[in-house]
Amino acid sequence: MAIMTTEIFDLDKEIKILCVTATTFPNGVMGAFETVTKKIGSNEGRTYYGISWIDKNGNITYKAAVNELENGEAEKLGCESFTIRKGAYISEIVTDFMKNIPAISETFMKLLNDPCIDKNGYCVEIYFDQKDVRCMVTLDPSKI
Repeated sequence: MAIMTTEIFDLDKEIKILCVTATTFPNGVMGAFETVTKKIGSNEGRTYYGISWIDKNGNITYKAAVNELENGEAEKLGCESFTIRKGAYISEIVTDFMKNIPAISETFMKLLNDPCIDKNGYCVEIYFDQKDVRCMVTLDPSKI
């Protein structure tokens, strides 16, 4: 696994996604991705995402997701909808993550220590393929 550097990543537009909430974290994550994959039927034109945050009770809420191909697709497929907001994120790419899945968690722990993160934001995973994932945490616009 290559050592990646932390950078500011600017998401230039909102991304509408359809998602399924994992029953538990981390054990329910794979099942949530399997459910999303079954509902969409085809991966063509899709990018996979993971969205997570810590709720008021200290539990991690995790949503497995893909981009919507048309407005209202989430509702039509019986999924939740969510919009990843545009703006600045602190980010790092984890390469070959399947060989070291804990590297994703370790990367987020590092990113969450940045003093500029949005305390009301969330973590985003953007899966480029079966090997690489961009880990991002929303930044507070007033702190950057």
